[in-house]
Amino acid sequence: MIAARKLSRFTPQEYFDWEAQQLERHEYFDGEVYAMAGGTMAHADIALNIATTAKGHLAGRCKVRNSDAKVGITENGPFTYPDVSVSCDDRDRSAQNFIQSPCLIVEVLSPTTEAYDRGGKFTLYRRLASLQEYVLVGSESQSVEVFRRMASGNWEFMAYGEGEEVTLSSIDLTVAIGVFYEDVVLDGGR
Repeated sequence: MIAARKLSRFTPQEYFDWEAQQLERHEYFDGEVYAMAGGTMAHADIALNIATTAKGHLAGRCKVRNSDAKVGITENGPFTYPDVSVSCDDRDRSAQNFIQSPCLIVEVLSPTTEAYDRGGKFTLYRRLASLQEYVLVGSESQSVEVFRRMASGNWEFMAYGEGEEVTLSSIDLTVAIGVFYEDVVLDGGR
């Protein structure tokens, strides 16, 4: 989630040092940093449910991280904060500033970030050779969209709705969509 407030230009290391002193999180693109907008309660609850489900399923085999963990598209950025990321790469287990080899990235959609999550952010994430699935999760209705990289390099699209089971092949998980929405009051009162 990127807000409109733009700050000074930084090198990647200056960005890491500066951000460690900030109360807010900031994403990094080509030397510029952007403050992250806050999310709703539904957004937070959905992301937590997904991270908890993945962590329980993987039982230490892979590292599951929440929205406080950065993903680096390259060593020099851009650096983003997905809502949930999973990496099974040993190099990411001890990462200090960011991970670079996620197999799964999840973004919970909100009206203000949906276009960016579907467009610009997905374009960035597709540059990650390790990424096997990119998942977009609705915060206004029970909807999950999975973009899965095929062996050919093309992306397959799968959509899931209320009452269905979601398959995340990157972590070998099939789960009822309701698990992602457990105890969630959807945005907009739905």
